[in-house]
Amino acid sequence: MPEDKNKVTIYDVASKAGVAISTVSRVLNSSPDVSDETRARVKRAIEILNFSPDRVARSLAQQKVQTIALAIPTFTTPFHNELLKGIRNCIRDEDIDLLLCDLGSTDRHVKLLNFLHRGAVSGLLLAGVKVTDRIASELKTMNAPVVVIGYHHPNFDSYSWDDSHGAGLAVSHLIERGHKRIGLIRSSSQSNTQNERIAGYRRALEAAGLDFDESIVVSGETAKHAGYSEESGFEAMKRMLAISPRVTAVFASSDAQAIGAWRAIREEGLTVPNDIALVGYDDVKTSRFIGLSTVDQHMLAVGEKAAARLMQRVEGKMNEPPQSFLERPELKIRNSSETSR
Repeated sequence: MPEDKNKVTIYDVASKAGVAISTVSRVLNSSPDVSDETRARVKRAIEILNFSPDRVARSLAQQKVQTIALAIPTFTTPFHNELLKGIRNCIRDEDIDLLLCDLGSTDRHVKLLNFLHRGAVSGLLLAGVKVTDRIASELKTMNAPVVVIGYHHPNFDSYSWDDSHGAGLAVSHLIERGHKRIGLIRSSSQSNTQNERIAGYRRALEAAGLDFDESIVVSGETAKHAGYSEESGFEAMKRMLAISPRVTAVFASSDAQAIGAWRAIREEGLTVPNDIALVGYDDVKTSRFIGLSTVDQHMLAVGEKAAARLMQRVEGKMNEPPQSFLERPELKIRNSSETSR
């Protein structure tokens, strides 16, 4: 018996049992199209050789997807949790392994390239990472379908959000409620997502004849989750409350930031929405319970749709050119902004 069981292949099993490789495959996948005698011989060979089929071998044997990967900056934010739930909903009844790759907040491109070099998967969902020319080239060498979430690239199916439109909905709602001095809690990091939300905020103000005041576009200091955290929202709101004249409403770039801001408002002896109205972004589960007005990005639905499209590509059910889908967010109005000036 070989000393290293990882060196044993399906070919070794076939040779030991005196059968074709296809027969070993049928035994591994419990196919009824094998006689009892042959099945016993193959199983005996597997036992003697201590053979353990890897994912790639099983995938080839079954001629269907076995492993898809999700590469994502983090799994701990409410936003990414919702996305992951959608992906899980799509594949939960399938015989599929989901491989998770945590890219972290720094050197994401390097970590992604290292991940791609470690081995093959049947398909890849890439979320929250801009696809550069180098990454696009590396993805092509995978010889496996890729679906991008959060960014657009012409070579791959992609799902992204109209962040400018979503921010505009939030700010226009506050303007309709009579607010004229509306602050923005932004992320401390630079990204296309943040830039688009600032652009939507600014356009909504200017469309209503209100000045864009950069002094009330504030970020916190905490870098966790790229600045989209409760801590960052709390810090930003503390800074904003020190600015005179005081804002009467705040649009936060994420629900997590809005929740942190809410605490800062409360600590100053003020109330939401009577003293300061508040709108977040994401519509995470917690927001629905605390009455936070927010912009719903349909993250769970996007996760489901992206995973379903990847599965169709992997299974050869879709051969059309790559398509890009732009998700239009919608405003969910709740107690945190329901007051008029």
